[in-house]
This record gives sequence, structure tokens and C-alpha cells, in this order.
Amino acid sequence: MTKIRRFRQTKIVATLGPASGDPDMMRRLFESGVDVFRLNFSHGTHAAHQKNVETARALEKEFGQPVALLADLQGPKLRIGKFKDGKIALKAGQQIRFDLEEALGDETRVQLPHPEVMEVLEVGSEILLDDGKVRVVIEEKGKGYLSAQVKAGDVLSDHKGFNVPGVLLPIAALTDKDKADLEAAASMGVDWIAQSFVQKPEDLVETKKLIGGRAALMAKIEKPSALEHIGDIIELCDGIMLARGDLGVEIPPENVPAVQKRIVRQVRHAGKPIIVATQMLESMVSNARPTRAEASDVATAVYDGADAVMLSAETAVGQYPVEAVSIMNRICEKTEIDSTYRRIVDADHPEVEEDASDAITVAATYVAEDIRAACIVNYTTSGSTVLRTVRQRPDVPILCLTQSLQAARRLVLSFGVRTYHITDVNSFAETVEKAVSFVKDKGFAQVGDKIVLTAGVPFGVKGTTNVLRIADVE
Repeated sequence: MTKIRRFRQTKIVATLGPASGDPDMMRRLFESGVDVFRLNFSHGTHAAHQKNVETARALEKEFGQPVALLADLQGPKLRIGKFKDGKIALKAGQQIRFDLEEALGDETRVQLPHPEVMEVLEVGSEILLDDGKVRVVIEEKGKGYLSAQVKAGDVLSDHKGFNVPGVLLPIAALTDKDKADLEAAASMGVDWIAQSFVQKPEDLVETKKLIGGRAALMAKIEKPSALEHIGDIIELCDGIMLARGDLGVEIPPENVPAVQKRIVRQVRHAGKPIIVATQMLESMVSNARPTRAEASDVATAVYDGADAVMLSAETAVGQYPVEAVSIMNRICEKTEIDSTYRRIVDADHPEVEEDASDAITVAATYVAEDIRAACIVNYTTSGSTVLRTVRQRPDVPILCLTQSLQAARRLVLSFGVRTYHITDVNSFAETVEKAVSFVKDKGFAQVGDKIVLTAGVPFGVKGTTNVLRIADVE
């Protein structure tokens, strides 16, 4: 069995695509630092995604540790129609019409095949197209059409996406495609399903019902309306992805850093994982090295306390997928050993909940610090004990021993957690023995070190973490 050791706590999510969707490349990405593979259901076939799932499960067996899979649903992406020549030229000040007609567009009109959007837009509303590169303001509204003035942008091509900032859109949270993709992903055995363009808590209810406990649900925050309901959204889902691409189009760019810090903190305090995503090392799609600003962006997410940082186009279609993962790995490692990082993390410990399990896990963090333990070992049935430990952001690794393979895979996404699926322990004493053996075998501790262990009695019963033990590594 091949052994691999991560020295950072922050996890790395990498998107699979044409540049990375083969077994050899996935293996190289995993060895370079990938913890979670993202399957983007906006692209690719179910057969291609299934193949990648099988490759990931083969990596699990080869390296002896769980690999997490995240299926990202496309969501109700708004797009314009097509043009006679594939694209049109624009200039500031010109008038342009948006309508529902199926005819190909030209310099005077654009097909906008979304009557529900037409209905809610008003004079003065803004439409941002092609990730904000084109900006128009509506000056007239009629039956089935909008007349607008171009404020910025010089070209617009077929099927570009568009955003309407500040407008709560009356559209279904899940499209028919999303429902088919969700069922396919769940049947493949993915660990997380991410729902795109969540606007309000109610959007998550149907998705949770369709998942039926087969995977954990992640809400993607990319609409301003989601920020208004963020507390309820966090409560309903199992994790959050801060998707700064569309969000950064719909809110002022200068607001994004503060929103990132606030949301990361709120999700961490709720005891759930959060991914900071989109354009983190964007220049590495075509360059072998990132810009200094991009390196700082990744580091900022780590300083903020994110559980994971994500690569999108960099690994899906980029020319340097392995290099992108490697440099992200090094940025995370360097940031976490910076003294400033530890001061920031330690200054913001969540309050202890009125719960015995939470009290035990908080105590474990402080005991591990006081005795300079090599790591914290959580034996858990559902994974809730591990998530409680993660809230505290200890400065030592968190080893999760669990008899639930599903929990082991899901927890891979969480900060600092190394998960191991075990099936051969039947008592607390055996758990201690197994933990000591694991930390030595995996290189987390040496003879003479101490570890801090939490578990529950009666043994193996969900929600009964009530024992804290210090064990010597012999």
C-alpha cells in the first residue's frame, strides 16, 4: 500500500475536466496535494463522471485513505441566445433590444429566452453579461421586450451568461437537468452534492429530499439574496461553497473580501466546512506560475480559516494542472506555519455549546496544546465529534477513526482531518490500541509522544462522546 502524508491543515479541491480526467493525471494530482475531486456537471457526460469516480475509489485502495468526491450541479444558469455571426460588436451609448423571439440576434437585438426574468426586471434595472464584461441598463419595458443602453463592453457572443444584480428571480432552484444529474451523482456514490445559485433556504428543501441522505448537501453562495438568508441556509445544509465568480459580479468587488471573512467565520462557528472558490490561481490556466496577487488570495482564504480552497479551470482545462495543485499546496503550508496565522486563528475560538460532547472536544484541544500532543484522535460514528473538534482549529492534526465509510469520505473536506475507515474495534480499549498503532504507522507520532483521544461510552453509540484519554505512544 502506497503511503502519503499531508503537512497542511487546509484542504485542496480540484475540478476534473479535459486536462485532468484520466487515471494517470488524477493520480498525479492526488500525489501533488488534492484532497477532494470536483465533478462539474455543467460539463461532461455521466459516463465520464462515472469513470472519474471509479478512478478515485481505486486511489482510495492504493493509498489506504478515503478520497472525497464533490458533484457540482449546474443550476438555473441564465444565458442569452445565439447571433447570426456568432458574436456582435458593441459600443457604449448604443441602444439594444432584448426579447423572447427565437430569431438569431444581431447588433440591434439579443434573444433573452427567460420570460420569468423579463417579468421582474424594471426600468433602471441593470443586466451584466459575460461575467460583467458587458453592462447594460434598461430604459424601456414592453410586452415581451426590454430596451437598454450599453454602458460598457465591446463584444458579446453566443450563449453568454448574464446576471441581474439585486433581483430575486422567480426561477426553480433545480432544473430538470439538475434533478437527473443529482440522481446520477448519488447513484455513483459521490460524497457531496453542491447546489448552484441558492437564493433562499427553501431552495435547499427539495434537494435534501431528493438526495435522501445518500450524500451531504453543499450550498453555493453566489447570489446577493443568499447573503440575506445566510444563517438559515447554513443551518439547512451540511457545508458551504463561497463561489466568488458570480457573487463578485452581482455585488461590488470591493465588498467581496469582507463578505468572505464574515461568511467563513460564520460557517466555521456553525461547525460546518466551507470552501473558498473561483479564480484563485486563474492565470495558471495558461502560465506555469501564478501572479503574486493570486498567491495572496489563496493565503488570505487560509488566514480567514477556510476549510478548503478550490481550483476550477486551472485543473479542468488548464495547461498546468499539476503545477497549480503543487503551488497551492505550498502556499497553504507556508501560510499555516506563519506565526500571524496562529494568532488570527486562536483569537477567534467559537463559544462552547451547552453539550457534553462539545465540552469534551474543546477540552481535548486545550489538553493537546498543554501537553504538546502529536495529534488529536476522534473515534466517531456519525462524524459530529470530528466537526466539533474542527471548530476549534487545533494546531495539530485531527485523526478520525470511524466505522462509517460514508462519514470518513465526507470528513475529508474538513480542516485538518485525516480520516480512516476501521471495522475491527469493538471496545474503548481496542480504540486506544488502534489509535496508537495508527499514529505510528501513518507518521503522525513517534514512540515517546502523547496523543489525545476522544470517544463515547457506551461504545459505538451515536452522539455519546463523553471520554477524553491521554495515551502514550509506545
